[in-house]
Amino acid sequence: MTLVEDPQFQDGRVDVHHHFTAPAWLDWAEERGVVTRARLPWWTRWDLSTALDVMDKAGIGTAIMTVAMLGRLQERTERRESARVALRAAADVVESHPTRFRFFTPVFLDDLELSTWSLTYGLDELGAVGVSTRTSMNGVHLGDETHDRLLNELNERSAVISTHPMEVPAGNDRGTGLPGVPPFLCDFLVDTTRAAINLIKNGTLDRYPNLTFILPHGGGFLPYIATRLELFGGHLTPEVEPGRVRDYLHRFYFDTAGPMSPSATPTLMATVDPDHILFGTDWPPTPGHVVTDITTPALDNDPVISGRQLHRINRENAMRLLGLNP
Repeated sequence: MTLVEDPQFQDGRVDVHHHFTAPAWLDWAEERGVVTRARLPWWTRWDLSTALDVMDKAGIGTAIMTVAMLGRLQERTERRESARVALRAAADVVESHPTRFRFFTPVFLDDLELSTWSLTYGLDELGAVGVSTRTSMNGVHLGDETHDRLLNELNERSAVISTHPMEVPAGNDRGTGLPGVPPFLCDFLVDTTRAAINLIKNGTLDRYPNLTFILPHGGGFLPYIATRLELFGGHLTPEVEPGRVRDYLHRFYFDTAGPMSPSATPTLMATVDPDHILFGTDWPPTPGHVVTDITTPALDNDPVISGRQLHRINRENAMRLLGLNP
């Protein structure tokens, strides 16, 4: 049954920001001492019934899962097996509920060989709709010259790349982030902004014109500082031509997880192409009741967004971008 055959989800939202920690992966990782399930945060306890319940309450027809793998595995064979278990679990969810779920396959900025394997297994064999990656790894941001081989391979595939931020190093051997402030509040937005600017200034968007990047959380601070980037781009190394900044902004897609509010929406809508805004929940790190009772109603009732624009943000933009069957 396709979405159009099921009246309940014919016009359902497409959530491009849905974190999936597979129970089967947790079993695998716990057996090997990689994680201790009881010590993990609540959002790692993903289960199908709860996911569908939140989706139904929020009017989400399809969720695009980002496959999570926790722990600090270093050996490539073990990392590959970890990814295989997690991706197989994601594919099993899609096979059992083909109208409700799709998934991104991960690529690893610190291991190009493992990334190539993940592309073959996740995209070619299991049918992922795109790839996911961190915005930085060990302080090296997406778009660094060391990523060129991977980005070239993704460019040849015309890949859609969903990004997600990390904590920002604090410096002076103090670990990461600002003490007492959880990284998702501020650091994540900074890390996303840094990655986007790195992609711009390093010419990545010019060298790889077939790539499409999704920036989470409304693009971090990028829309807010767009004019600042135009004014001071000449101070970057290499320089960014002011007249190109808006062109670059239109190469990105931006999800709605967290930014949509009277203080944020006008800037986002005025700065980026509304057809490049995608619905996102950030569930389950963002709890279900927040998604259903606060963030989704806020988006639906935002006075800056017209009814037609809202329908595109909720569904049509993602359907077009990810090539989902209507």
